[in-house]
Amino acid sequence: MPDPLGSFSFTWPFYAGAVIGYLLGSIPFGLILTRLAGLGDIRQIGSGNIGATNVLRTGNKALAALTLLLDGGKGAAAVLIGNQFGIDMAVIAGAAALVGHIFPIWLRFKGGKGVATALGVLLAGAFPAGALACATWLAVAALTRYSSLAALISLAAAPVYAWWLVDLQRAELAALIAVLVWTRHGGNIRRLLRGEEPRIGKKDAPKTQG
Repeated sequence: MPDPLGSFSFTWPFYAGAVIGYLLGSIPFGLILTRLAGLGDIRQIGSGNIGATNVLRTGNKALAALTLLLDGGKGAAAVLIGNQFGIDMAVIAGAAALVGHIFPIWLRFKGGKGVATALGVLLAGAFPAGALACATWLAVAALTRYSSLAALISLAAAPVYAWWLVDLQRAELAALIAVLVWTRHGGNIRRLLRGEEPRIGKKDAPKTQG
């Protein structure tokens, strides 16, 4: 008969890694930084998103860059902490960090779209694939000035990069990341198709209802 205590002693570190990754990912840096800077609630500006692209719409480029670094950094930190206990733990912690950013408990599970955190996870957990995904984002963003399109294309390509350059396990992680981020970009996809998606650097008016 299986020993339930023995099974739990094997699995509890993975639960702990998932919780730590989730809590790291759920820190809403965009919201915290804009409030500290006296810019109000970022959720009432532009798209209402708490990520760096929406912070940029306040006109504060330095704050947007810091948000980008911190959102990416928390994803990378989760992976690097988990990696001390093996690749399985790193993958779990990284995936949990992205889930935390998208569904943070502190904001009633209404968080960001996860692009910076996703790229941070990929850079720390599957560096060659992450680096190519970042390069793809930069190239598409430079050509089109659409942050959302750059994110969608770069993260769709990431599983292929990971399968080619790293291994199947991290290609599966990249595929999960792509699914989560694409799911959060439904509105952006519709606006892109209608030609209504705002371009990078456009400063939006305060968000309105309806």
